[in-house]
Amino acid sequence: MAYPDRDAEYLNKLRDYYAEARRIPSHQRVAELIGFSKTAAQKFLERLSSAGFIIRTPDNDAWMPTKTFFQRSLATSAVRAGSPEMIEPMQGELFLIDDYLVKKPSATIMIPVKGDSMTDAGINDGDLAVVERDKTAHPGDFVVAVVDDEFTLKELAKEKNSFVLKPHNKAFSIIRPKDALEIYGVMVGLVRRYFR
Repeated sequence: MAYPDRDAEYLNKLRDYYAEARRIPSHQRVAELIGFSKTAAQKFLERLSSAGFIIRTPDNDAWMPTKTFFQRSLATSAVRAGSPEMIEPMQGELFLIDDYLVKKPSATIMIPVKGDSMTDAGINDGDLAVVERDKTAHPGDFVVAVVDDEFTLKELAKEKNSFVLKPHNKAFSIIRPKDALEIYGVMVGLVRRYFR
């Protein structure tokens, strides 16, 4: 038997399943996943639909997630890097990572960072740079630029009347392009995943 007051718990199980399988499972699989009957699974999915978490596909043969499905809880207080502080994530507003990082979806691309020329700025090998293609670059911005037909991520800086690309690692030299500097996009965010 399904318990509507535990739908948040069931929804999180469904989110975990989706993260691995990249699809909303059938009624039968939902029943097996959560541990109740196929009828209860159907009612649960209908409740999720009413709450705006899932919708039917255009041909009405399956469920698919909505934007709301991917929302996460945002804590009401920031975490301190010093003294411990209580965090209460369920009391905060709902938060969608895309809404925070991506302001112009059609002009935004995620680019993997390779190398260690920006480590002193906290940008490491393996990070994902969130880059906005049509954003105007200003000195001090981190930009993806084209230099000698290769892409590089550096800080845009100015020397006299010329733009240069400044690394954030003393082992690397400032790049002073001979021709016009081509800016591919401006970094507006950074994504990092930590592994054990």
